[in-house]
Amino acid sequence: MFSIPQFDIIIIGAGPGGIFSAYELMIKRPDLKIAVFEAGHSLEKRRCPIDGDKVKSCIGCPTCAIMNGFGGAGAFSDGKYNITNDFGGTLYEYIGKTEALDLMKYVDTINTSHGGEKTKMYSTAGTKFKKLCIQNKLKLLDASVRHLGTDINYVVLEELYKEMKDHISFFFHTPITHMEILENNFRVYYGEDQAADGRQCIISVGRSGSKWMETICRELNIPTKSNRVDLGVRVELPAVIFSHLTDELYESKIVYRTEKFEDNVRTFCMNPYGIVVNENTNGIVTVNGHSYEDAEKQTDNTNFALLVAKHFSEPFKDSNGYGESIARLSNMLGGGVIVQRFGDLIRGRRSTADRINEGLVTPTLAATPGDLSLVLPKRILDGIIEMIYALDKIAPGTANDDTLLYGVEVKFYNMEVELDNNLETKYKGLYIIGDGSGVTHSLSHASASGVYVARKIADKI
Repeated sequence: MFSIPQFDIIIIGAGPGGIFSAYELMIKRPDLKIAVFEAGHSLEKRRCPIDGDKVKSCIGCPTCAIMNGFGGAGAFSDGKYNITNDFGGTLYEYIGKTEALDLMKYVDTINTSHGGEKTKMYSTAGTKFKKLCIQNKLKLLDASVRHLGTDINYVVLEELYKEMKDHISFFFHTPITHMEILENNFRVYYGEDQAADGRQCIISVGRSGSKWMETICRELNIPTKSNRVDLGVRVELPAVIFSHLTDELYESKIVYRTEKFEDNVRTFCMNPYGIVVNENTNGIVTVNGHSYEDAEKQTDNTNFALLVAKHFSEPFKDSNGYGESIARLSNMLGGGVIVQRFGDLIRGRRSTADRINEGLVTPTLAATPGDLSLVLPKRILDGIIEMIYALDKIAPGTANDDTLLYGVEVKFYNMEVELDNNLETKYKGLYIIGDGSGVTHSLSHASASGVYVARKIADKI
């Protein structure tokens, strides 16, 4: 092994948590030597080969450009920053509700000073839709939402990187294979027998790093506990059906408690005038959605996820494994993502390309027509169907026959790592933040956790 480079702080992962921890450290302590290791590409090299023409579906790239790289999975996920403690994670349980909100607002000032200044802040406070939802057995969650859009989010990330690149050492396409706890350092290994040492270490590997995080916690004997997995579909319908909601609220987080099983079904990641996309997590192709601030890139459709959360305890604890098995079944039957008309699902028949082409909704993703009832468990599918009929009461047309359902959508959550109120492990100086910790589940919470830890380190080191 060659001489090992020494850093004050090593950050593993260049998603929102890693970016904002690096940025805040650069601002607070420009004297510190910081390295960021990222398994994916730099921002300008992140390109998904799916073009809808020559490449219509996921080809299983070694590193998914949608999920990995500078900006993390959030780089191409519509750039929605929800400023709230009602959803998006449990950061407030560690640092308090007031500080969590203050940090999210601080993150918003950084975004709006790096290219996002002309974007709009939406809010559910005082909206008439709260009453409408309650009258129809639905609950609209409170939040302020900064919508950057996938395009402006890219600009913000570009500006942040430009400001940081001459002050911080970035190592792209450099996955960390394993790490060691030394007497006064943390040593990370990468490439062909290469390593780097850091006095402090921040791990921010996101959801796509869930397998890696499990391995590291097991090797370092860091206690964890099982988290949930969210399973469901992505709904695509004409934008006019939800326009009265999205024009005012943009992102409406709505929860419904099913009558049959009393499960909670929720809307997630609403993309007005957006597109449906593939994403690859650990070799499994699932579905997601994007939208753009630029009107020229917008479509006539709106898409959003309907998800059911499942928790497991004894004797089965592998929530992510359960979600993966269902996603793999979808991949096996459809060669990737399956799409089905709502009317076909209700009638118990698979969709065909002809029926979809004759419908009122033009798909924005080239998916395989099929039957989601052969993939999703009955309990989850029944809950989704109930939710669609409930949403139809506040947005008539949601339950139209031609409404498209793409499956499966799975949100994998890292197991929750045992951390103290500083987001520090039992090894002093080793912090785990963002969605990789199991504590946060959103751009705003992950970014806020990065700022929080950076400030702790800046004051301590």
